[in-house]
Amino acid sequence: MSTVTENSAQQRNVNSSIDELIDEHARVLSSQLHTLRSRLFSPATEKELRLFSSPEAARLIGVTDAYLRQLARAGEGPEAERGPGGRRLYSLPQINQIRRLLSQHKPAYLPGRTGQEHLQVIAVTNFKGGSGKTTVSVHLAQYLAMRGFRVLAVDLDPQASLSALFGYQPEFDIRPNETLYGAIRYDDQRRPLRDIIRSTYFDGLDLVPANLELHEYEHETPLMLTSGDRSDGLFFARVAQALGTVDQDYDVVVIDCPPQLGFLTLGALCAATGVLITIHPQMLDVASMSQFLQMTAGLLGVVRRAGGNLEYDFLRYCITRFEPNDGPQAQVVGFLRNLFGDQVLTQTALKTTAVTEAGLRKQTIYEISRDQINRQTYERALESFDLVNGEIESLIRASWRRAG
Repeated sequence: MSTVTENSAQQRNVNSSIDELIDEHARVLSSQLHTLRSRLFSPATEKELRLFSSPEAARLIGVTDAYLRQLARAGEGPEAERGPGGRRLYSLPQINQIRRLLSQHKPAYLPGRTGQEHLQVIAVTNFKGGSGKTTVSVHLAQYLAMRGFRVLAVDLDPQASLSALFGYQPEFDIRPNETLYGAIRYDDQRRPLRDIIRSTYFDGLDLVPANLELHEYEHETPLMLTSGDRSDGLFFARVAQALGTVDQDYDVVVIDCPPQLGFLTLGALCAATGVLITIHPQMLDVASMSQFLQMTAGLLGVVRRAGGNLEYDFLRYCITRFEPNDGPQAQVVGFLRNLFGDQVLTQTALKTTAVTEAGLRKQTIYEISRDQINRQTYERALESFDLVNGEIESLIRASWRRAG
């Protein structure tokens, strides 16, 4: 923000009431974020996914780099772009094109569900802010898309951090009725979820964005409950019903829940086939999680007795922002593993400056280029998220009765 803008804003603040002051700050900040985005993603202000080197593409597909080069020399598959030194660079759509080519002889190259395998809906939740919920959600969704799954990411948090990471500024880019609220609301303005879903710059990954209108569901549901009107269905089943309309379009849905145990979170938990509870390994966070679990158990008990479906393929605790050299954190992780055993993921999402630096560019560790940050830091972060997400992928495969 320029000095002139700062001074004028400060001058207006002198005689403002608190609501006017906060509104002014919100508008100034929103305008500057819009300007910043235009600078980051000019000229079209749209994000694009980087290209992948031949070794990276081979690893994602599950073949050797030598075999990928052999396909290229034989003229099979897409024509790769040439980078510095003549190195082949592949886009994610090209990688998926190669997957489809190879699947003609070996179907396993396309990992999506088949036959009677059910849609996996993974709710990522915790009602304490800073637990790494959105970081886990976005990296999981992107990882699965890069592995060849058809993925829908659902942002249920009115703060819309997940949407922002996909390049959307909620107050500018998301109009009324363009969030999940539009598909689960109680009046005649409800619309099909299919009309709300947006494609992203990740091939195979779509998004249901968020903004503040999601709060409307939290306000309207108590009114519906007190009215006694049940003609429009049970509130806790509405998220599942909306997702059911696009069931055949996706293999996995990843829901980034709001940091509170409200009606949206309950709806997500009732739609879920798998639950990830993120934990920052500090005793205050663990104590907070204890309260979260007690409240969740009580509310889900009410939902179950009312006929809600709460049969999960898995429930896991995911350790986030973990610092292995921090003794107290290591003790907390040991404490949790002793309590919950295998329900704590074996792998942990490490605290790393790579994620922070990528976030400053509204990117993830899967998007940022190696040359933008310290190589060792990048590889350490990449390995950490690959291991966590690989373990979750194994849980998904197990739910489909697949090996590996």
